[in-house]
Amino acid sequence: MLSPGNRVSLSGMVTKQTEHISLETISTSQPPLVAGLYVTATPIGNLGDITVRALAALKSADLILCEDTRHTAKLCQAYQITTKRQAYHDHNGAKLRPAILKQLREGAAICLVSDAGTPLISDPGYKLVEEALAHDINVTPLPGPCAAIAALSVAGIASDKFLFAGFPPPKPGARTSFFTNYKTIPSSLIFYESASRLHNTLKEMAAIFGNRKLTVARELTKKFEQIFTTRLEEIEVHLENLPAKGEIVILLGPLEEIDEEIDIDSLLVEALQTMSVKEAATMLAQDTGIPRRDIYNRALKIKEDIRE
Repeated sequence: MLSPGNRVSLSGMVTKQTEHISLETISTSQPPLVAGLYVTATPIGNLGDITVRALAALKSADLILCEDTRHTAKLCQAYQITTKRQAYHDHNGAKLRPAILKQLREGAAICLVSDAGTPLISDPGYKLVEEALAHDINVTPLPGPCAAIAALSVAGIASDKFLFAGFPPPKPGARTSFFTNYKTIPSSLIFYESASRLHNTLKEMAAIFGNRKLTVARELTKKFEQIFTTRLEEIEVHLENLPAKGEIVILLGPLEEIDEEIDIDSLLVEALQTMSVKEAATMLAQDTGIPRRDIYNRALKIKEDIRE
């Protein structure tokens, strides 16, 4: 069963919160930043999702390294942060790192942010952290929003053990190999995907992963946030309810052990008294985790036997 979860973003929250938050109070109530690199999580959508600690660091740092300075400018403007910003991303990282490391060694306090969420989670930055640690530079996490974790918290799948796999490759052949490598992993799986490839990716996942539980989270914390839960085998029926727009997290539930003691024939006989073959197969596939096509084929045979 498809369960859309449409949340309304609290669009006025940023304005209301910043009216009551004094950055001067924040900065004076926090100890001065010691020299080092601060890996700083920022909102993935709603600007209200920023920690007091992150605000204080961004205000008092000597420099903010941004994936895109224009994007980070929106956050800084919302909270009156005037700290100097500098672009740091995959394309200029190798060139800029020596100068950044020199500043850090000389006592600078620098915040590293991505466009959204926690830096290094499918974002640039790990090479800077790696080299900073190699030079005995203090590296401090300032935790906060992360799209993968936010989606997992509301997906309704097992969260005690999960694997974050990031973005699948864009080319079909490479993507198939990529998914196949994760097929037998027993934990829940988390992927990011671009909107333009969403529908094709979900179809490929259904062919490779079978009838796992599926959650698609779109535009988390934003105005048009949507969370859909279904089974992979049923996804083609519901694609029209999943617009190929926005920022997307795809979550698959863990492999489900099939109880060999389940008397599927008895369950089908009972279900077919009040349901069609299709309805019975869909319901029992959801309840048991057995592939729907297997149950459907068995239901057709039982239906024929009943008629005879």
